[in-house]
Amino acid sequence: MTSSPTDRKSLHHLIQDYCPDAGRLPGPFPLWRGACSPAHWAPLAEGVWQAQGRLVALWWSSEGAVLQATYVLGREVLWASLAHSAGHPVADISPWFPGANRLQRAAADLASGALAFAAADQRPWLDHGCWAQQGHQEPAPNLPYAFVPVTGEGVHEIAVGPVHAGIIEPGHFRFSVVGEKVLRLEAHLGYTHKGAVAHWRQLPPLQGHRLAARLCGDSTVAYSWAYCMALEAALGWLVPERSLWLRALLLERERVANHLGDLGALGNDAGFAVGLAHFSRLREDWLRLSNTVFGHRLLMDRITPGGVCCDLQAPQCALLQAQCAALEPEVLALRDIYEGHAGLQDRFGATGQVLPALARQLGLTGLAGRASGIARDLRRHPQWAPYNALDVQLVLREEGDVAARVAVRFDETLESLRLIRLVLEHLPPAEPAGAAAAPALSAAPGSGLGRVEGWRGEIQVALQLQATPQGPTVSDIHLHDPSWHNWPVLEHAILGNIVPDFPLINKSFNLCYSGHDQ
Repeated sequence: MTSSPTDRKSLHHLIQDYCPDAGRLPGPFPLWRGACSPAHWAPLAEGVWQAQGRLVALWWSSEGAVLQATYVLGREVLWASLAHSAGHPVADISPWFPGANRLQRAAADLASGALAFAAADQRPWLDHGCWAQQGHQEPAPNLPYAFVPVTGEGVHEIAVGPVHAGIIEPGHFRFSVVGEKVLRLEAHLGYTHKGAVAHWRQLPPLQGHRLAARLCGDSTVAYSWAYCMALEAALGWLVPERSLWLRALLLERERVANHLGDLGALGNDAGFAVGLAHFSRLREDWLRLSNTVFGHRLLMDRITPGGVCCDLQAPQCALLQAQCAALEPEVLALRDIYEGHAGLQDRFGATGQVLPALARQLGLTGLAGRASGIARDLRRHPQWAPYNALDVQLVLREEGDVAARVAVRFDETLESLRLIRLVLEHLPPAEPAGAAAAPALSAAPGSGLGRVEGWRGEIQVALQLQATPQGPTVSDIHLHDPSWHNWPVLEHAILGNIVPDFPLINKSFNLCYSGHDQ
C-alpha cells in the first residue's frame, strides 16, 4: 500500500477529523491527547499511515476500560483513547501497522474478555493458559499455542525454548525448515509478564522511577528517564539544566556499555572468540568506572524525579574524559579487525537482511531500523534538551544485514564517546545551594508522556495521575519497549537463512524479553 502526497494530512487535520476534543499536554515534545470514537479508530490509524506517521504503542487501561494508542507524525505525538463498550469488537489496525497485531492480542488478554478485535488473528499472546477466565476461579486448560503450520515435502519443525541453555529469558521459537533452510519462524513470548502496572498503583509517584529502573536491566537509565519525564510533565515540573546534561551523560554511558557487550557477543557467535575477550574487557572497565564515579555499575536509580541523585567534580570529569580517550582507539582498532576478517564478513554479510522497504512496512525501529535505512533517532529531536545543543550525528546504513547492524553499533559507540566528551566539556554550572527547592506535588490529576532514545530504540512511558486526599497516585501507566515492533521483523530476517545463523541474527537485533513483557 502506498499513499500519494494529496492523501496525506497533518496531525492537526487528523485531530480535527477523528479526535476533535484533543488538547495539548505539557512536556518536552509536542503532544496532544483526546478521545476517539469507535467509528474513527480505524480511519485515524489509516490517516496516520497515509501521512507516513507511525504507531508507537497500543495498550489496554483497566482504569476506566479504555484502549489507548500513541501515534507519531513528523515531530508531533497524538495520544488517542477509545472508551470501549463490551460486546462490540474494535477495528483491527494491523492492515496499516503490522506491529499492532501482538499489541492488540496483549490488550485483549489483559482485558480479561472485555475486549475483542475484529482481527483474523485471535490467538492469546500473554495468556499461556494459566489465567483464570472471566467468571471462573480455575484457569483454562493449558492448551498448546497454535503456531501457524507449514506443510510440504521435506518440511519439518524445530522447537527452541522457551527454556534456553544460556542464562537468558524465556521465549519459544518455532522453525519450519527444509534441511537447514528456514521457511518460516514464529515466536511466542509473554513468559516474563509481571503485571507491573499493579505495583505502580501501590507506589508513591516519586518512588515509581525505582520500579521503572528494574523493568529492563540493560536499559535502566532510559526507562528511569522516560518515567521521570512523564511524571515531571504530569506535575508541571521543570528540571535544572545541569541535571538534564547529566542524564544525557548517563544515557550515553549506558549505550556504550551495551554496544561493547553486543559487539563482543556478535564476534563470538561468528566463531571469533578473541573479539568477545577484548570487548568483555573493555565493557568491564567501563562498568567499573561507572561504579566508581556514579555508585552503580549499571547506573541504576541515578535519575530521580526532578533531577539526578549524583553530580560530578573536576577529578571525576577527568576520569571519564580519560576513559573515553583510551577507549576510542581500541574500538577503532577492533573495528578494523572485524571489517578485515574474512571469516566474520562471510558470516555477517547478507545474513539476516531486512531491506529498507520491508523495514518501513513492518515498523522496524531503533538501532536495527537505522541499519535498514530508517533515519530516525529521538536524540535529533529539536525539543529534547540537552541533545538539541549537542548536534547528534545520525548513524545510518542501508544494507539491513548483520554486517550493517554491527557497523551501526561501532559508529554509535564512537558517536556516544564524542557526546560524552561534549557533555563533560560544556556541563552547566551547579545551581547555588538552596536555590532549587524541591517542587510540591500537585493535588490535581494529570497525565504525561516520556520518550527516550534508549540504545535499542525509542522507549515510551505514558502516565496518568489521580488526585486523592493523601496526594497524587498512579492510576494508569504503560511502558513501551521498541522490541514490540522489532520482534516480528526478526521472523522475516531469518527467512531463507540457515538454522545455525539464527543465534547470530538474533544477537544482531538483541531484543528484549523483560521490557516487552511488563
